[in-house]
Amino acid sequence: MIRVATWNLWWRLGAWAEREAAIRAVLRDVRPDVCGLQEVWAGPGANQAASLASELRMHWEWLSSPEPARWRARLPGCSAEVGNAILARWPISDVAEVPLPSAGSGDRSRNALACVIASPHGRLPVITTQLTAAPWDSAARCQQVRALAQAVATRAREDFPPVVLGDLNAEPDSDEVRLLCGHKTAPAAPGLVLVDAWRYAAEEVPWTWDRANPHVLATMEPSSRIDYVLVGLPDRSGRGHVRSARRIGAEPVDGVWPSDHAGVLADLETATWPAAKVAT
Repeated sequence: MIRVATWNLWWRLGAWAEREAAIRAVLRDVRPDVCGLQEVWAGPGANQAASLASELRMHWEWLSSPEPARWRARLPGCSAEVGNAILARWPISDVAEVPLPSAGSGDRSRNALACVIASPHGRLPVITTQLTAAPWDSAARCQQVRALAQAVATRAREDFPPVVLGDLNAEPDSDEVRLLCGHKTAPAAPGLVLVDAWRYAAEEVPWTWDRANPHVLATMEPSSRIDYVLVGLPDRSGRGHVRSARRIGAEPVDGVWPSDHAGVLADLETATWPAAKVAT
């Protein structure tokens, strides 16, 4: 089994120093093998991804936003950078930036971090990202998804099917998520189909943007599911099949909410199944 997680860590917003301890507690508890993290901060001599990786004894890669000024405008006086990160228990290679178009939204702060992880069960391609956030920017997110899908498709021939971990800022029935998953509409890249791991969840509450969290409640926005673990179709061996999924960081730790988002944790199959058990 390989345990993968996605989580938006909310940069340096809110009571970030107190939240840091809660984030660490959650990750220590769930012990993911691979993490795709968004809104990860970095500053002179410090990097949140590096610090988390050191404590969890994981490898790490971090990619800064191409336009950090857009983030800093939300927190006057803060000079910290923001970016996407991947943490893994095994070595990380083939690291690349995937630029995402602003597509008329004016948001040039988005990109994706891609890599291959040398797990003991085979090479696992992973991409993590955060799409543009404005509720009215579905058209921009669709263009970003097309760029993302092309990058995923080029990495689809490894030992494991590709894994996309991210805050897509869009709900499951949106044009952009259906386009990326590629089985409820024509796929963004020919033949590319990604399975939403939440379809295997036993948990009844799906929200990753949840009004039970006071940081979300303060926005006056409705609860929604906007954070995803997406996995390519398993091959005939069954590797990459989603065994289970659940939320993480969905409640306070010692009275502190770790982030404004809950994350998603999924367990992926590594064992070789008889071919007869895998649909063709």
